[in-house]
Amino acid sequence: MIRLAQETAEDWWEVEALYDLCFAPGREALSSYRLREGVPPVAPLCLIARDAGGILAAAIRYWPVQVGGAQALLLGPIAVHPTRQGEGLGAALIRESVERARALGFARVMLVGDAPYYSRFGFARLDGVEMPPPTNPDRVLGIELTPGAWDGVAGEVTRANA
Repeated sequence: MIRLAQETAEDWWEVEALYDLCFAPGREALSSYRLREGVPPVAPLCLIARDAGGILAAAIRYWPVQVGGAQALLLGPIAVHPTRQGEGLGAALIRESVERARALGFARVMLVGDAPYYSRFGFARLDGVEMPPPTNPDRVLGIELTPGAWDGVAGEVTRANA
């Protein structure tokens, strides 16, 4: 049995250890991390999945950003422990967190990732949205939480005001 819950301050370092395990060394040098520096995550959307024994199985975080001056959410990182991959935990975290974002009134979410994976959740390539380099523009994806939320939104992705 897996339990989804909002990440707490007590979970922070355990989640960081999971990210270290799942991602290559130097993950914090990626352009998306520069957008997160000095900006707190969107706490209600940062979720964890624990098994019946309380072992951390997966985690997802969101951060506020701006795209050409418009507010957006940056999804990521998301990680599933290697021993729990293939169980649908990542999908469950994405679906739950996107629905929570919608319920909280957020209009748009973006991420940098693989279109074949994220398209099943409704994410599609964002033309005209420029992540800091070096980011492959084909990997910049977004989803509208309200109809038309990405219409006319373009430009550089920048840090939200800290």
